[in-house]
Amino acid sequence: MARIFITGSADGLGQMAARLLIKDGHEVVLHARNEKRAQDALAGVPGAQQVVTGDLSSIAETRQVAEQVNKLGSFSAVIHNAGIGYQEPRRVATLDDLPQVFAVNSLAPYILTCLINRPQRLIYLSSGLHREGDPSLKDLTWNNRPWNGYRAYADSKLHDLILALAVARKWPQVFSNALEPGWVATKMGGAGAPDSLAEAPKTQVWLATSNSPDALVTGQYFYHQKLRAFHAAAADIDIQEQFLAECVRLSSVAFPA
Repeated sequence: MARIFITGSADGLGQMAARLLIKDGHEVVLHARNEKRAQDALAGVPGAQQVVTGDLSSIAETRQVAEQVNKLGSFSAVIHNAGIGYQEPRRVATLDDLPQVFAVNSLAPYILTCLINRPQRLIYLSSGLHREGDPSLKDLTWNNRPWNGYRAYADSKLHDLILALAVARKWPQVFSNALEPGWVATKMGGAGAPDSLAEAPKTQVWLATSNSPDALVTGQYFYHQKLRAFHAAAADIDIQEQFLAECVRLSSVAFPA
C-alpha cells in the first residue's frame, strides 16, 4: 500500500486519480484551494484520508501546504496535478505580483518539491503544449512581453517538465517523471476535447504505485504509460539550472541538495 499526496484534487484529473488509487487500496491525501473546496474534495473522493488547504497562487500559502503535508508524516509519492489556464485574456497578478498561471503551474510545484519531505516518487503533470513553450526562460513573469494566455500555459507546462528532469538529475534516489494526460474533457480541457478521459488519470497512478520496471524509472516523459518524445530543451542542464535559479529568486526557497 502506498501513501500519496495529490495537489489540485478537488475535481478533474486529480480527483479521478485519487479515486483510482483508493480503489486499489492506497492511502490518499487530497489538496484544495480553500475550505469550501476542501469539503467538496472529501465529498467527491470517499475514502480519502485527509485534505490540506492552501491557494497555490500564493507563495505563503504554498509554504503552508508543505507544512501541513509534512505534519501528516511521510509519503511514498507526490503527484503535482494542480494547474490552471490556458485562455486567460489578461495577466492576472497574484498577491506576489506574479502571473497566476506561472504561480500555480510553475512556481508552486517547485516550492512544494523543495519543502515537502522527499518522497520516493515525484510525478509532474505537463501537457503536449509544452512543445510550444519558450525555452529561453526570458521574462517568466510576463512583465515585459505582451500577455498571451495560451503561450503562458505552454510555457508553464514546459517548466513542469524542466523541473521533473532537474529533480531526476539532482536526486537520483527519487523517481521523478512527467507526463501528458492528453487533451481531455475536464473543466479546463473543455467539452470538445478529443482524448480519452478514462485514460487520462491512469499514468500518474501507475507512476505513483507500480513496481513494473517500466514505471521504476526517472527523468522520463510519458503518455498513456508509454515513453514519449519531449522538447529537447528540457533536458539541457543549463536551462534546468536557469529555471531553478529563477524559482529561487522569485520564491526565496532554495533547492535542497
